[in-house]
Amino acid sequence: MRRRSRAVEALAAVLLLALSAACGSRLPESDFEHDDRTSAPRDTAPLRVGIIASATSPVGGAAFTGPRDGAKAWFDRLNARGGIDGRRVEVRLCDDGGSGVGNNECVHRLVEEDDVVALVATTAFDYAGAFRVSRARVPDIGGQPIGSAYDTYPHLYGIYGSRAPRDGTTGWDGKLYGGTEVYRYFKREHGARTAAVVSYNQSASAAYARLVERGLRAEGYKVVTEQVDFALPNFRAVAADLKEQGADLVFDAIDSHGNARLCRAMDEAGADVTAKVTNVQNWTSTVADAYEDAPRCRNALWATGSSRNFDDTGHPAVREFREATKGLTTHSQWQLEGWAAARWFTDAAESCARTGITRACVDAYMNRGEGYTAGGLLLPVEFERRPEPPRTSRTCLSVARWQDGEGWVTQGDMNRTCFDVPQLAYAP
Repeated sequence: MRRRSRAVEALAAVLLLALSAACGSRLPESDFEHDDRTSAPRDTAPLRVGIIASATSPVGGAAFTGPRDGAKAWFDRLNARGGIDGRRVEVRLCDDGGSGVGNNECVHRLVEEDDVVALVATTAFDYAGAFRVSRARVPDIGGQPIGSAYDTYPHLYGIYGSRAPRDGTTGWDGKLYGGTEVYRYFKREHGARTAAVVSYNQSASAAYARLVERGLRAEGYKVVTEQVDFALPNFRAVAADLKEQGADLVFDAIDSHGNARLCRAMDEAGADVTAKVTNVQNWTSTVADAYEDAPRCRNALWATGSSRNFDDTGHPAVREFREATKGLTTHSQWQLEGWAAARWFTDAAESCARTGITRACVDAYMNRGEGYTAGGLLLPVEFERRPEPPRTSRTCLSVARWQDGEGWVTQGDMNRTCFDVPQLAYAP
């Protein structure tokens, strides 16, 4: 079952960025040509993996470090338990500074100089080095699809999967497709009929807002559009109109700081809604502090995504993640997805232990036709190479709601919250 809405997840990530202020492997070519299944001599040297994160990006450090921190926590725990087939995993970190030049430098260092067997949990503001990673046939596992690289190049495996041909051209003739499952969910489960979309008068924000509007209209909503000045946003006027229009839902194409201000204005205006819907990036434990002046709006916050709620400690895989990351000051869905990405690499590497853990073998594991769930942390992730784009899809959804005193409360079983929805084209 497919569950990915690239429109909601990937473009929302691009939006956050826009609103804030010689390569090749040194492994033998034979490693790239086939996977020798004869037993290899036991290798005890550390396994090197690379993690690229735009930790000092223009958006600020906290925006891109979640997947990195989750992946590091997994590898620390793994090494404490003996590593992979007796080999310690040596994590090489690289901060690309949020620039294309920096990203290429990270790719050069990790792929050429450090000879990493794979990249894991890549979270890059500008993944300019993606082509070079692909050309070197280095598997990039569980990266966040902030741009379109994971729907463009082979050997790159985003955390939400892909159906695109990935032959060097983005998607299908430059178009990607996203579903309307989020809007279908609130319509079916909560009877929502009127939805507002709030954006800035800024190109990336406005473009994302138009995409959300299209999806809502496709699901039969009455859509209320609200646009504010990026430099001097009048959220009070927006909140007053939301109340006047009787909006059931509020979606946004604005940054985290703007969301907090919008929520405060909504509380002040008495604009109560069924749900103020946010995305996986804002699915964090910092809600109480970030929205401290907006208790009503705060308790109407809902998050949707494709991974199991990090507060769902009744699930053993989540409980394991939380125990291993209890030293972190905050928790987030992106940390959990970084943890899942590291687990994914580990499963791939362990499958190769008998014949030798090479880039080629790990890549072959990633290319299997089976859905990967990281022990239940992810909705089944698959990689297909469809020559034609999907028109409809059976798509599943993870949903959680914030409640003071309880945190993020899971709403239903993500493996059963599924819809047959249209897939809408958009330009990344």
